[in-house]
Amino acid sequence: MGNSRHDAMKVVRMLESFRDPKNVKGMTRFGINTKGTLGVSMPVIRDLAKELNRDNSLRPDLHPLSLELWDTGIHEARILAALIDDPKAVTESQMEKWVSDFDSWDVCDQVCSNLFDKTEFAINKVSEWTKREEEFVKRAGFVLMASLAVHDKKANDKLFLSFLPAIIREATDERNFVKKAVNWALRQIGKRNIKLNKAAVAAAKKIQELESSTARWIAADALKELNGKAVQAKLSK
Repeated sequence: MGNSRHDAMKVVRMLESFRDPKNVKGMTRFGINTKGTLGVSMPVIRDLAKELNRDNSLRPDLHPLSLELWDTGIHEARILAALIDDPKAVTESQMEKWVSDFDSWDVCDQVCSNLFDKTEFAINKVSEWTKREEEFVKRAGFVLMASLAVHDKKANDKLFLSFLPAIIREATDERNFVKKAVNWALRQIGKRNIKLNKAAVAAAKKIQELESSTARWIAADALKELNGKAVQAKLSK
């Protein structure tokens, strides 16, 4: 296959065959932006990604195909693009373009946790994006942070300790999609090991002292999990 635009249209037609208006209505209840949405379920999107990855004739073209899928603006096509793209082929300019296109938390999270966190630019983007003001760009920075805490098994504690000041700094951001990502990042860092758990708990207590209802919610929710029996039992092993 050599024409990525043509291939993208074929994939879009496949996605459209799974269109489900009922799913679109259901997505609104979860705060998902349904603009350009077909209502295709995630299991279907994942199965299609696996099918595309198994097709040896497609593999050399998956990166340009992912770029074409993204440019369709279709919600599910963008999630699929993140699932099939090659992290080694992703450029910094691509990341900046895509993050500026984020308009829904689920697309943001899928792209960051399935693709962006595996790129060579991930750590730098955590630093840059958590300082940006756009809601989904800032969310992306903290989702990247949380994803690295879960997926990057080789990263040392120093990296995650360096993330905590940004979590404290942004804990007063009242925007729903930001505060939930800040909370998520804090909890995932605190679940890596005992040392980071103690550091995350200490950070949560600092956040708790801030004059902000959002900060107090982030701290209380994180402390409940990080000090909980399940997490402490797992870390003690």
